[in-house]
Amino acid sequence: MPATPARPAEFASVEDITERFAAQGYIADRRLATTVFLLTRLDKPVLLEGPAGVGKTELAKALAAATGRRLLRLQCYEGQDESRALYEWDYGKQLLYTQMLRDKIGDLTADAPDLDSAVRRIEEQDSVFFSDRFLAPRPLLEAVRGEEPAVLLIDEVDRADEALEAVLLECLAEYQVSVPEIGTYTAKVPPYVVLTSNNTRDLSAALKRRCLHLFLDYPDAERELEILRAKDTGLSEATARHLVEVVRGLRELQLRKNPSISETVDWARTLAVLGVEELDPEVLADTANVVLKYERDLGRALDVLPRLVDPNRTLPEPGHRHDGHGHHHHHGHHHDHDHDHEVDGRAIRAAMDQQGRHDDGYYGAPGPGPTRRTAPGAGQGARAFAAIARRRAV
Repeated sequence: MPATPARPAEFASVEDITERFAAQGYIADRRLATTVFLLTRLDKPVLLEGPAGVGKTELAKALAAATGRRLLRLQCYEGQDESRALYEWDYGKQLLYTQMLRDKIGDLTADAPDLDSAVRRIEEQDSVFFSDRFLAPRPLLEAVRGEEPAVLLIDEVDRADEALEAVLLECLAEYQVSVPEIGTYTAKVPPYVVLTSNNTRDLSAALKRRCLHLFLDYPDAERELEILRAKDTGLSEATARHLVEVVRGLRELQLRKNPSISETVDWARTLAVLGVEELDPEVLADTANVVLKYERDLGRALDVLPRLVDPNRTLPEPGHRHDGHGHHHHHGHHHDHDHDHEVDGRAIRAAMDQQGRHDDGYYGAPGPGPTRRTAPGAGQGARAFAAIARRRAV
């Protein structure tokens, strides 16, 4: 019988975290490594906030890999209820048990001396309906009652409703989950808990109070270059350094979605596959869709890529762009609204993700429903019926 591999030892120091994370391909600076070290020593959850694509989710994966713990992930979303986060009852098994109990009820009550005794015997069987055998654990309960140490990732907690935040508080504070029908489960080995947030809404003070906190932003140029090296993209050192500078320049634009670190890695691998040894505006324009996922962002980036590649290059006036498909002029009262009326893409995303952003007239919003109703007899069905009636009259 093969021996079970030994679980890696707990972290000995902040430097040990940096080294073991690097072995997993995750480059952590000292501030991040210190926070993870405190997480493991203080048994406190850590809340990672910051823009999408800066390595928040990957940190939880690296932590699980470096410690040999299993990773349990709760992906949050709007409208999620506690049954998807804590536990559910296996109704199929309960129904099967009901059928079995009905078939055996005669045997259970055959030797009962009176009706009260028979009823008590049946009631004793009822308690089995809500027991461990019919409980289907979800990530939170599984992390608490599981026999193996775990890393619990609660991803994008800002996407969940505030009601789910309240459900999380007990687990985050005491590493326990209460099941009313059974009792309270308390973790024998507290899980390492990592919560992530993209800041689409403010989280409650109660949740933040229970967690260590760290804001992760886009890394500086040297650390991002180090990440590219760790990912072994195949791009040369000089070209990779140049690419990092281009990406950092793109992030300074008012884009709806900034290039993430993982997308920078994808871009580097793309260029390596194409055999690019030196960056030029044409090859970057051909592959910019790897990091830019909105047409307006792409158009804006194409205008500045030549300058990002070569800061000394002279560019045409804004709105006069030569792209090989004709000379597009914008004069008089023909305006390019994307460029004349700049809107911060981050503000647009925040407004789209804002809780309670819909009024009562929005289908699916809480409340009585749409406030504007079609007048009686003015709908499409009424008009169609009237047309049929006219034809029959003729």
